[in-house]
Amino acid sequence: MGWLSDETGLDKCAANHVPLTPLSHLRRARTAFAGRTAVVYDNHRVTYAEYHDRCTRLASALAAMGVASGDVVATLIPNLPAQAEAHFGVPACGAVLNTINTRLDVDTVAYIFDHGGARAVLADSQFIELAEAAKAQSGSDLQIIEVPDAAHGWPASGRHPVYEDVLAGADPAFDWHMPLDEWESLALNYTSGTTGRPKGVVCHHRGAYLMTMGTPVSWQMTLQPVFMAIVPLFHCNGWNHTWMMPLLGGTLVCCRDITAAAIYDAIADEKVTYFGGAPIVLNMMVNAGPDERRAFDHQVQVFTAGAPPAPTTLAKMETLGFNVTQVYGLTETYGHVTECLWRAEDWDALDQNARSAIKARQGIAMPMMEDITVMTDRMVQVSLDGTQQGEIMIRGNSVMKGYFKNPQATQEAFEGGYFHSGDLAVQHPDGYIQIADRAKDIIISGGENISSVEVEGVLMAHPDVNLAAVVAKPDEKWGEVPCAFVELKSGANPTAEDMIAFARDKLAGFKTPKRVVFCELPKTSTGKIQKFELRAQAASLD
Repeated sequence: MGWLSDETGLDKCAANHVPLTPLSHLRRARTAFAGRTAVVYDNHRVTYAEYHDRCTRLASALAAMGVASGDVVATLIPNLPAQAEAHFGVPACGAVLNTINTRLDVDTVAYIFDHGGARAVLADSQFIELAEAAKAQSGSDLQIIEVPDAAHGWPASGRHPVYEDVLAGADPAFDWHMPLDEWESLALNYTSGTTGRPKGVVCHHRGAYLMTMGTPVSWQMTLQPVFMAIVPLFHCNGWNHTWMMPLLGGTLVCCRDITAAAIYDAIADEKVTYFGGAPIVLNMMVNAGPDERRAFDHQVQVFTAGAPPAPTTLAKMETLGFNVTQVYGLTETYGHVTECLWRAEDWDALDQNARSAIKARQGIAMPMMEDITVMTDRMVQVSLDGTQQGEIMIRGNSVMKGYFKNPQATQEAFEGGYFHSGDLAVQHPDGYIQIADRAKDIIISGGENISSVEVEGVLMAHPDVNLAAVVAKPDEKWGEVPCAFVELKSGANPTAEDMIAFARDKLAGFKTPKRVVFCELPKTSTGKIQKFELRAQAASLD
């Protein structure tokens, strides 16, 4: 028997076991990096001491409004300081953060308010009418706190308490509610509704903390990086990067509207060294005109995920001074959980096209994950030949607790001891994963998932439509956009513009089909629509 066979008295206690939480990063940073710049947005520049104070005041204000531990607080805010502060201030009062996609329609936001049970919502003035309409439709009594941005054309409406006034009246000595158990819920993120209504993904403090510890290793980050928040903070909490910045004493650069000019300006003026973004952002940078570009003399590290970027785009980014690393993940995994870890000794000597082809792979598991692989439908490992397709299966610390109020979907997602991603991929001889196709016909547009089923359901409600099928059409700017193939009823003759307008009234703009083709839909002998044929047609359209 080993010498530890008798562990009498070797128990967990307050001295040797503290629940893991990303909140601890900012509590430490208020001392370790007190005078360093924490957050930048135009003329808004706060130190870590000030950042901590503002987050504390937000927590205090929410508690004073009656928000209790376990309650949900939502946001409808672009990547601005208040959105970053909510990532710490909301859980610091014991609540669960629910960042909502600002591009969603009223009906979906109302559903999220109702399903999540939000007690309060922080809403940017640009989206205040969306918040009001969704609140009215849901019948909720949630408190709206308005976050104006007058300098960018969005002054306060005057109908709700204003964020800065709320902070000013709060208690700066409020004692943060740190989790008693790292399994406590930290965030509630709704998927894009790949089977109709969005599912609520529940994330815990432990997973987010370990994501913030693993990401700097994968990204080879050192202290005090300058990071620009481009991935929307409503999308997997911005891949957890905002929670990570205080760990490193980094500076978070906020940006309201993501444009090539804004990114180049931040790189040149603020010396941004890191950012993450969907392939649409890479295309934006590559295709920027001379009047949008700025010269810079340092290399910028980029994480990209979403629809796999074209190798040619990766090659062009390299020549512009950006080192792009392909990553992969889902809302259910807090964001990225694989990385295309670069093997310099093997790949540096390859020509640019060959390097870019390798960089387009999704790669291997990041440090906080246990196992990420590709399996058949019987959960058997596929051959490592780069040819046999299977489903990406994920196991590790940064996997969700489950789907809120949906135990059946949770059980199905975790069947066999792995999270079933729903994404089809191959695995190369070196173990690197590469996505081959998207399961369930998900369309990824600008990094956001679109359910073809949802769009089809809207089109099928048109009185002239017999059948509708929606697939992804390649798009230079967005990566993919929805393309609708519509079979009309006899005698009907609406225009494509009519169909698009009909859909736009019921869907968020990014979900609305950008192209409509009228035809008889190809079907199997059993009546199933052959979407692979439609994808081929969509790819050939101008």
